[in-house]
Amino acid sequence: MKIIINDNELQVKEGKTILEAALEAGIKIPTLCYHKELAPYGACRLCVVEIAGGARPSLQASCLYKVSEGLVIKTDSERVRRARKIVIELLLALSPDSDKLKTLAKEYGAENTRLKPKNKGNCILCGLCARVCSEIVGMSAVNFSHRGIERKIRTPFDKINDSCIGCGACAYLCPTGAIKIEQA
Repeated sequence: MKIIINDNELQVKEGKTILEAALEAGIKIPTLCYHKELAPYGACRLCVVEIAGGARPSLQASCLYKVSEGLVIKTDSERVRRARKIVIELLLALSPDSDKLKTLAKEYGAENTRLKPKNKGNCILCGLCARVCSEIVGMSAVNFSHRGIERKIRTPFDKINDSCIGCGACAYLCPTGAIKIEQA
């Protein structure tokens, strides 16, 4: 099927997401919660793109939005850049020490965030750790708990449990360094 990304017509396979189609075409879209081996989750919202059509173009998470015939997408419009800047500011409040976020902040002009850091241990709740543990390792040693502003990643009952095999996949994929491997 044919889609248009940034005025370039592309031929893509049905079932692909916009992010997958863009990456295959060499078009860079920033993400923090996406990994090609894991189910898309859409938590970080950095991958927003502008979809043309209807009365007003909409912003959508490219990691979740499936391509369709004739879809017209802009990955770097002014509206997209403004949305990403706001998302980066919000994420910097959760993880002010993240090198990846600092690099993105510089690229999008968000170095001077208006928000005060929350000092919650640098976790941005992207879910990569929980998803890799469940989907790849098959263990579910860490997962989300609570809701809203109390939401966090933790082990069951905040205790070391037998389901953790110490593989380090969670720490390896963590984009902010919030998860650290302790040596015994």
